Amino acid sequence: MSDGTLIEARGIHAYYGASHVLHGIDFVVRRGETIGLMGRNGMGKTTLLKSILGLLPPRAGSVRVRGIDLTRAAPFRVARAGIAYVPEGRGIFPNLSVKENLVMAARPGHDGRTEWTLDRAFDTFPRLRERINHGGQQLSGGEQQMLTIARVLLTNPDLLILDEATEGLAPLVAQEIWRILHQIRETGISSIIVDKNFSAVSAISDRNIILVKGQVVFEGDSDTLRAQPETLRAHLGV
Repeated sequence: MSDGTLIEARGIHAYYGASHVLHGIDFVVRRGETIGLMGRNGMGKTTLLKSILGLLPPRAGSVRVRGIDLTRAAPFRVARAGIAYVPEGRGIFPNLSVKENLVMAARPGHDGRTEWTLDRAFDTFPRLRERINHGGQQLSGGEQQMLTIARVLLTNPDLLILDEATEGLAPLVAQEIWRILHQIRETGISSIIVDKNFSAVSAISDRNIILVKGQVVFEGDSDTLRAQPETLRAHLGV
């Protein structure tokens, strides 16, 4: 789209059974933009991501990728449109080696780009090169998270979505993940990052969105958010 909009979700209402989780959310991601998606547990962050990805089709509202209506499209169509997902829980294949996990996912981007190759992934994640023949089940939690991020980068995406980017990782490993995410940001890939580490998310994000009970209660840059301590305390416990 001419204005650089990559994802445009409008009026999203989502349910789990009879439970109304998202209440008319508008959510936009532009090319090259990093979004910090924030809020306490149970406020709708993962539900919003699943609505965008086609994993939980919204009951009302629309999702467009580069202007193409993908509302309630199958998840594989959203993935082929250049949207890559690192889920909470990672989802690597434990019976495949590091190399096999990466090679099976590798493909050109939706526009034919092949900037992310196996060699580039190993240059970005040298620890994975050291463990190239290890099985997925032999990796630490941090190494598994690196493998999951490297795997989606090999799809040459336009947008990287990370749900709980450093959940449960040791501080030094988490620090390495944040360093890599800064590197990825410099390549121009858009990102949506969910993580409980406010300072780390706000240090990388261009814009932050806070959800409370399925509604947007704040949207703005990190400086604006830091200048509102009452908002941080009320909605993030920071």
